[in-house]
Parts: sequence; C-alpha cells; structure tokens
Amino acid sequence: MHDIATKAFWAYIILLLAGGLFGFFKGRSKISLVTSVIFAVLLILTTFDSIFKQQFANGFANVLLILLVIVFTIRLAKTKKFIPAGLMLIATIAMLAIKNLLK
Repeated sequence: MHDIATKAFWAYIILLLAGGLFGFFKGRSKISLVTSVIFAVLLILTTFDSIFKQQFANGFANVLLILLVIVFTIRLAKTKKFIPAGLMLIATIAMLAIKNLLK
C-alpha cells in the first residue's frame, strides 16, 4: 500500500475506534463499542504480512470496509443524523477509494 494510503488507513482505524468509544460513552451503546473494536482488530490484522498474504489481506480489508459502508448506511437511514453514521459513511467510502486508488 502507498505510504499515504497506509497513514490514512491507520487514521481511519483510530477514527473507527474513537467512534465506538463515543457511541459507548454518549449513548451507552455496547454494540457500537464491540463492533468498532472487532472491525478495527480485523483491519489491523490485514496490515501484517505474516498473518495474511498481501492479496488476501487487501481483499479482506475491502470486504470489511464494504460491510462498514452497509452498516453506516443503515444507521444513517434509521437515525437520519449525519453524526456519527453519515460522517463514518463518508470516511469509509473515502478510505475504500484511497486504499484502492493509491497502490
């Protein structure tokens, strides 16, 4: 992955975790915290060459990001609130684009 894409990927993972913590502390949403931690850990695992082959890791990360696009789209449709679901939806789409365009 390109250096800028790598930095953006790690920034996205931190944003994902921060969003889960925000959802937990502000809205007492345990599912928000658990989901963000699970997705963050899986995304982190895709960065280690010793765990997955690079081609599989890239594909798996894309699948995880697409799943997050679906989750955030559903959350935005349900709540009709831009923050946090809309913001995370845009961030996830941007991350998918950055990750796949900057190789």
